[in-house]
Amino acid sequence: MNIVFDFGAVLFTWQPASLVAQHFPQLAATPGQAQQLAQAIFNHGDWHGFDSGTVALDEVIGLTASRLDLAHETLHGALAPIGEQLAPIACNVEMLSRLHEQRSRHGGLKLYFLSNMPTPYARALERRHDFLQWFDGGIFSGDVKLAKPDPAIFRLLASRYQLGSTETLFIDDSLVNVKAADALGWQTIHCEVPERLPGQLMAKLGL
Repeated sequence: MNIVFDFGAVLFTWQPASLVAQHFPQLAATPGQAQQLAQAIFNHGDWHGFDSGTVALDEVIGLTASRLDLAHETLHGALAPIGEQLAPIACNVEMLSRLHEQRSRHGGLKLYFLSNMPTPYARALERRHDFLQWFDGGIFSGDVKLAKPDPAIFRLLASRYQLGSTETLFIDDSLVNVKAADALGWQTIHCEVPERLPGQLMAKLGL
């Protein structure tokens, strides 16, 4: 079995509404306002370009600040350090450790990642977290100029590591990404609550 993990809100904390509320308290004074501002920043073509490696960090900060009339320095303070601030979700990293040990013993289990992750953030994660070495391979969107839910990035992962669709299980917090994997015949788990993932995954694997 091949298990493919997303990173944000699966293995690493990702709470964009809390992030913007911290840096823009006057514009995100309520949960609804924070969610709306987070959507405007992170669910826009400018950010998607950053995700897919076609827009640089300074460029996406400038474009977003101009588009939303946000203070450039404040936005830079919010976005630039994200790669250094993403924190592992302990219960899921522990689960990954157990899977890694099983893979080492039995060899029938392979671990991969497929993450929409801008290049500077990806390099920060690689530098800071040794457990990324547990994976047999993976793709960061910024490195390949593609991003989920584009089927091309799923196919690239499958072709690069020779993953059979029916023997590949994909885990993501985004329903759109899960549906993209479903369409390719992959097994899927929609990770809506990260703390529930170990139970979901063990049930799916019959363990």
